[in-house]
Amino acid sequence: MSVTDAVLAELYDPPAPSRVLTVRSADGAILHVEVHGPDDGTAGAPAVVLAHGWTCSTAFWAAQIRALRTDHKVIAYDQRGHGRTPASPACSTDALADDLEAVLEATLAPGERAVVAGHSMGGMTVMAASARPAFRAHAAAVLLCSTGSSRLVAESTVLPLRPGRLRTWLTGHILGSRAPLGPVTPVARRVLKYTTMGAGSAPHMVEACARIVHACPRRVRYSWSNVLDLLDLDHAVRELRVPTAVVAGTADRLTPPVHARRLAEALPDCAGLTELPGVGHMTPVESPDVVTARIRELVAAYVTHSAQETQEQQDLKEGA
Repeated sequence: MSVTDAVLAELYDPPAPSRVLTVRSADGAILHVEVHGPDDGTAGAPAVVLAHGWTCSTAFWAAQIRALRTDHKVIAYDQRGHGRTPASPACSTDALADDLEAVLEATLAPGERAVVAGHSMGGMTVMAASARPAFRAHAAAVLLCSTGSSRLVAESTVLPLRPGRLRTWLTGHILGSRAPLGPVTPVARRVLKYTTMGAGSAPHMVEACARIVHACPRRVRYSWSNVLDLLDLDHAVRELRVPTAVVAGTADRLTPPVHARRLAEALPDCAGLTELPGVGHMTPVESPDVVTARIRELVAAYVTHSAQETQEQQDLKEGA
């Protein structure tokens, strides 16, 4: 094993889960779900649910899983066609919302609430589910990382051209290409770094992201690119009524900071906007400590505190 492989294994291979579930979504689609750390329900560790983005997998959250599993119940799942979840003919924001609802109901006890964190398409999943009953029953707070609710292709800065129809058309064709990505080569690393990461990203970060993205099947990548191209979840942002924090990289070319600022303005209960200088689209990998810290802050403020208040109220009721 080379030094690079050793670093990748240490930092980017998620630890073995304490429990693996096969969850069935509303249309029968099968989802691969992992539970890490303590799994004691409402009386035990606070829960965190992680939803990854387009072309990624549960491995994308390795840093957060490693950091949080010691004192949190961490739930991560593979989106349709990604990682170990089989592809499905249904590719839509409604399907994403169905899947998140199914995961929440399968992994959280009645009354158990969690911080739900979504990166990129995972953030869009959260928005799509914002008005769903299971989401409202289980989501105590939300973290949106490097995501947007509409105009993704039009506002992407992957191509260094003036905004307009030509840039939008070319960007759509590049991001929606059917071409296979092939093996991870030096050229592939440079392209992925330019497109998705900040200029200062460490080589092991780029390698880890490249391996994850290149593992996504070509047909899955293409199918979901069409969904993202037509995305319009502006209405769903206004339904996201739980405290919601937003994190964005200032060097993000896929979802530039304009998306994060627009989300922060539109959210009914924005719990803060964090802009990370020089960081690209892959915020949980590029700035793992910041993302983990924001999750912990949300847990402390809206899950642990709420649980303590509920217990105190129950104690008073029983003592009355």
